[in-house]
Amino acid sequence: MGVFRDILFKRSAPDQAGIFSGANPATYNSNDPIVLWIIQVIIIMAMTQLLATIFGRIKQPRVVAEIIGGVFLGPTVLGRIPGFENAIFPQSSWPMLTLTSNIGLVLFLFIIGLEIDGSVIKKNFKASVGISVAGLVIPLGLGAALGVGVYREFTDPSVNFGYFLLFTAVAVGITAFPVLCRILTELKLLDTTVGVVTLAAGVGNDVVGWILLALTVALVNASSGLVALWVLLTAVGYVLFLLFPVKWGYRWLAMKTGSLETGTPTTLMMTVTILLVFISAFFTDIIGIHPIFGGFLAGIIIPHTNGYGIAVTEKIEDVVVILLLPLYFALSGLKTNLGLLNDGITWGYTILIIVVAFSSKFFACAATAKMAGFNMRESGAIGSLMSCKGLVELIVLNIGLEANILSTRTFSMFVVHAIILTFITTPLVLLFYPAKYRRHAVVEDLGSDVITQTTEGDELTNKFALILDQIDQLPAAMTVTQILCPTIAGGDSSLGHLSAQSLDEKSLPSISYKPSHITSPPSPISLTLLRLIELSNRTSAVLKTHLAHSDPVVSVFKTFASLLGRGQKRLKLKVDVDVSPRDEFTAVIKDRVREDGIGMIIIPWASGSGDAEESELPGVRNPFDGLFTSSGPRDQIMSSVRYSEFIRNIFLTAPCDVSLFVDRGPSSSSTASGLGPDSILVLPFFGGPDDRLALKVLVQICAGHEDVQAIAVRVIKSSHDEKDEDDLDKKHAAELFLNNTIAGADTVYGNMNTQTRMASDTADNLIWERYASPTAATRIPSLSSALSRVTFETMQSSKPLQSVVDLFSGTRVQNTGRSVVAVLGRSRRMAVERLDGELRSIMTQRGAAMNSTVKKTLGDVGAALVATDVNASLLVVQTCVTSS
Repeated sequence: MGVFRDILFKRSAPDQAGIFSGANPATYNSNDPIVLWIIQVIIIMAMTQLLATIFGRIKQPRVVAEIIGGVFLGPTVLGRIPGFENAIFPQSSWPMLTLTSNIGLVLFLFIIGLEIDGSVIKKNFKASVGISVAGLVIPLGLGAALGVGVYREFTDPSVNFGYFLLFTAVAVGITAFPVLCRILTELKLLDTTVGVVTLAAGVGNDVVGWILLALTVALVNASSGLVALWVLLTAVGYVLFLLFPVKWGYRWLAMKTGSLETGTPTTLMMTVTILLVFISAFFTDIIGIHPIFGGFLAGIIIPHTNGYGIAVTEKIEDVVVILLLPLYFALSGLKTNLGLLNDGITWGYTILIIVVAFSSKFFACAATAKMAGFNMRESGAIGSLMSCKGLVELIVLNIGLEANILSTRTFSMFVVHAIILTFITTPLVLLFYPAKYRRHAVVEDLGSDVITQTTEGDELTNKFALILDQIDQLPAAMTVTQILCPTIAGGDSSLGHLSAQSLDEKSLPSISYKPSHITSPPSPISLTLLRLIELSNRTSAVLKTHLAHSDPVVSVFKTFASLLGRGQKRLKLKVDVDVSPRDEFTAVIKDRVREDGIGMIIIPWASGSGDAEESELPGVRNPFDGLFTSSGPRDQIMSSVRYSEFIRNIFLTAPCDVSLFVDRGPSSSSTASGLGPDSILVLPFFGGPDDRLALKVLVQICAGHEDVQAIAVRVIKSSHDEKDEDDLDKKHAAELFLNNTIAGADTVYGNMNTQTRMASDTADNLIWERYASPTAATRIPSLSSALSRVTFETMQSSKPLQSVVDLFSGTRVQNTGRSVVAVLGRSRRMAVERLDGELRSIMTQRGAAMNSTVKKTLGDVGAALVATDVNASLLVVQTCVTSS
């Protein structure tokens, strides 16, 4: 018992050196280094992100911020603060930073290897091989010549002269391929002839540069020429071993596990991949070559099929790029001391390094490009891009410093040259090659030539642009394409009645209408698939740009289009892929529409995959769920609001007609969505330019699909029992319209005056009479079949919006067994009737709260149909109207 008492009360726990015992957490402890390491990581990441935000605003790649951030943390800036370096970055803590940064560097070189796509070189071999060779041979020669002077002035004679010259030649001749990819992507040059050729030349330049660097390291590390020969032969044998048996085995295992088919690596494949990276790095290190070469070689053998390489990159890149790689830059910055550049000779040689490195690359590549057929602006842009340095240059310099080839002074001189050349690349490219001079590479298309028609002096076109930025939109995109693509072969190509310059629009004296560019449906349509891919700071986003035209979304839609047009040339498909930041999507759409002469933009909005218990049909939901009631998930509300903001920006800025297709899936009485023998179109016609366009679209669709039925109802408000929006109690309006501040500006013109209203009413009467009169089929023989399947009616009601909802919800529409598509005018501009008050009344009766986002996106009629959960997909159109 006494022994137990002694153990329990007399023995004290060992000192844990915590802050409560007075320990300083910033003091480096080799037995517990993680505390100081975390402090260092926080400071490094904060510095990098701050500078990246600043430099990003002037279109500088992130690597510029990382290099400068490392220099700031070193003895050049913050290291001059007394005690800073010893407290935060003591040399005793450098081994921990070195270990973690080298792990990140190996993984990053693996990602760089993944970026290397041999097919890029094959496709552009003739145009790029000359530029690549000229961009290597001349800089290597001038770099070696430069090394002679630098060696004699700054280098210790104990350093091997030949090794130093070889190293400086590589430092001057190499091109930073990862930074080159980023700049090409951010400047939207990947789909231009300049971007395609530069990318291919950069791949070849990068591979040869890494080979030369590996050769340099092998020679430096070898104790004799014979040892160096063994190192090189072993390296060659290892490369062949990786490129053939290991690559075949990896691909076989990826196929066996189903990873290659789905494009997503399993846990087993990620385990094998990471082991492959580090085993490869281990082998190249023990044979006398830097471990980063092992990581690079491992990346080259990873297949890119079905986006597999992108998926692998996405799983590891954030930790590498955000956490580990900045540590490498910080460590480089700790070794950089610009204070040593303290005399005229040093700065003279620094400027000479910059001039030689830039001019050797720029003039060699630009001259070769000019001889290959590029103009002066394109040649200047290619030369500027190929002179880019960046991360690869910093890796080369650090290897030289570790091998004692470079002193701290010469290392700092070359770091300055890397920063300057990387910084000036983007401004020079924009100077030589602004957007208005760019030539886009040939885009693959399917189908017949573009079909244009001329009727009575008016040029008509059938060009549509389909916007697709998410894979969830594919079903809606296919459905709306099926709706617009005619199924009837042949047809009269001279249907002047669909001209945008028809009587209803000519009669408006104060409004100038752009042509709607809608042609008669029996003729084939020309469809541009504008695939938008969001550009982020991630490497995987850059990889997606390389594989843009093999994007699975594009591949699926191309297959669908080829099947849709099989047997008859009913659809010409052109694929246009653009990788941009999301906030630039609207500007990209506007530019492409103008370049291609698009007549109508089509925006699909799919129902998505909701909870089956919340819907009558599995996988079918309202895309606006959560915007009408407070029970919707917050993330779903925000998603709907963000996308509707994107749609409204297109409505606001588009230089042509716009249509929004909201795919609600099949109706409760139908087993399929889309258009076919079991489809019915319903149009409530209130009047105004958008409703007139909607009527034209309805007739066009019927003319292209012989089994489709349609109902067109002209709605006339018989009395004004409902109060206008301006007279409603503000408190009541605030209760009904929740989250109004989250929605952006509306796209509504001012109230029409008496003259424009009379002109609009006249145009409404003319177009309605043209199609609805008993003699319409006789007057327009080419539309006799289509008009015979359209039922034209007139409805008078004091509550027109409620009457429209009742029409769609009634047995006449819902019990037909057909898939229902509502064709609506958005009518947010120059609407004939204001229906806000009645819409609020409907919301009150339903006990629902409505977000103004819905009304601003779909218009009052569309918002009422969605809010009342009518079983119908919506095709909402807006005509292109510009004030005179």
